Amino acid sequence: MTDASRKRRKGTLRQGLLLIFVLGCVGLGVELLLLGHFQEWRQQVPLALLVLGLILSVVRLGYKRPVVLRLFRLTMLAFVLGGFAGFWFHINGNMEFELEMNSRLTGWALASSTASGALPVLAPGALIQLGLIGLLYTYGHPGLRAGQPEMD
Repeated sequence: MTDASRKRRKGTLRQGLLLIFVLGCVGLGVELLLLGHFQEWRQQVPLALLVLGLILSVVRLGYKRPVVLRLFRLTMLAFVLGGFAGFWFHINGNMEFELEMNSRLTGWALASSTASGALPVLAPGALIQLGLIGLLYTYGHPGLRAGQPEMD
């Protein structure tokens, strides 16, 4: 395999990761909007991150500067942190509700009730997954190295 074909292959994989990221953002954003996941500020954070990620993806297509990649990478880190925060909020919300319903719950009974509560505990993992896909897109990107030719 020649060096040029290796670079083309990496570029194609990178474009595929960006496409998966964009499709995931659109799908998750539509789902959150349909669920009414915007009633308080904490629920608006994932929507804002999704919009920012989509905007940076579009900007990236037309503006091939390292600053866009760095902003994108920083936003992906925010996706991951936001997903973990959502995980925490969902668990706490479910736990508070379960303890209000039955204050004597402890141990496994509390844990299983919390995990299967009204708020989907693992749903914020989708935001984490999208952040990791975005970070993979930027991993080893030639646009982040000084003096390297720009490829996607």
